[in-house]
Amino acid sequence: MSEDKAKETQAGSEAPPGDGGGNGKPTAEAAPVAPPPEPTLEERLAEQTALVQKSREQMLRVAADFDNFRKRSQRELEDTRRRAVQGLVKDLLPVFDNLERATAHVGPGTDVGSLAEGLRMVRKQLETTLGRLGIERLGVVGKPFDPAFHESIQYVESADHPAGAIVGEVQCGYVMGTELVRPAMVIVSRGPAAAPAPEAAGDAAPSAPSDGAPAPSGDPGHDP
Repeated sequence: MSEDKAKETQAGSEAPPGDGGGNGKPTAEAAPVAPPPEPTLEERLAEQTALVQKSREQMLRVAADFDNFRKRSQRELEDTRRRAVQGLVKDLLPVFDNLERATAHVGPGTDVGSLAEGLRMVRKQLETTLGRLGIERLGVVGKPFDPAFHESIQYVESADHPAGAIVGEVQCGYVMGTELVRPAMVIVSRGPAAAPAPEAAGDAAPSAPSDGAPAPSGDPGHDP
């Protein structure tokens, strides 16, 4: 008897859900969730207007940042150029001072030799200063003409230089490292002058007879 009761109790506890716990009453079903309403045209327009305004503000900020960067870069470039010019002038001022001293007392009684020696010293100082700045003078005489570094102003015939070689320099050129500062103005050889063509033996004209001399006979084997 007790075993039958235990089976009934177990069967009641394993009753399927929805049958009211075994009392035969159905459970109420959940109501379906309604979808959200579609946004109106005004709402969509307001949303897109807000997006456009946000994008415009971002573009204005980027444009302002770029303009500030451009102005700052330009100021830095100008400062760098000004400092470079100041450094160059500072290196060249001693040369100018010596040149001014060399010419300060030039007059009718000035010793030309002493003046020339002073100017040569100033020139040497200038070359040293340019070399310290990395600027070197081009040595061109005797070298082949190179349009990348030379500017020809005249062609001459030369027996001492082959065609295309530089025979003279009118204005010196300078380079700074591998970059050209100023091309050299040079005179270029055409090569030696062409030798005159020899005259053919048959083309030589007979010399005219002198006055009173008999004309040559057409037959040299007979006397006249």
